[in-house]
Amino acid sequence: MTAGRVTVNGQVITELGFKVDPEVDEVRIDGRLMRLEDKNAYLMLNKPDGYLTTMDDPQGRPTVAELVPVADHPGLFPVGRLDFDTTGLLLFMTDGELAHQLLHPKHKVGKRYKAVVDGVLAQVDADRLRAGVVLHDGPTAPALIEIGEVQAKSLNARERMRVVEGSLEGEQTLVSCTITEGRKRQVKRMFNHVGHPVLQLQRQAFGPLELGDLPIGEWRYLTEAEVEALRMASGN
Repeated sequence: MTAGRVTVNGQVITELGFKVDPEVDEVRIDGRLMRLEDKNAYLMLNKPDGYLTTMDDPQGRPTVAELVPVADHPGLFPVGRLDFDTTGLLLFMTDGELAHQLLHPKHKVGKRYKAVVDGVLAQVDADRLRAGVVLHDGPTAPALIEIGEVQAKSLNARERMRVVEGSLEGEQTLVSCTITEGRKRQVKRMFNHVGHPVLQLQRQAFGPLELGDLPIGEWRYLTEAEVEALRMASGN
């Protein structure tokens, strides 16, 4: 503070312990407005395809940090992760305690995904996922699986020719999948295990929060009611 980097209502402050009223005073550090009324920041992003869920990448690849207001909220971080090619609801916050509670398996906070899987998913395979399957890192908890529409794949010209020749399965199944764990690539590995690789994956809900109509690549702050709902879901 004694370096003159802090201003309150336009006045440079050098006195240690200077009192401010966060409801009234405008506080800036190096010219950047500090939102002192917000002890923690909470927001959701509709993550696009092609972004790493990390705040920094040494290789210079696109990261989700480019899509959210990190300059306004130092310490902002993603709650869990979504794969590079997975889209949908990704929470961010500066509240480490709440994030830890949301991700802890004992609280069983559900994450719902819309998956497009290869082929026609049979009830017998859905039942295997509902009961839990054994992956290389151990058995999964039971998943909530709802089988949706079976449709023709969106194929390129070469693939369509192979379908006509009978050498390539031309159908795919829409599936709703809710899990309470957060292992790396878990949903994809579960469907691979039952012989139906995931073609597209979007997270639609995290606990009580829904992605809704938030445009792809856009973010918004959570409401106080949404933050409270997350706390309740995490057992706080």
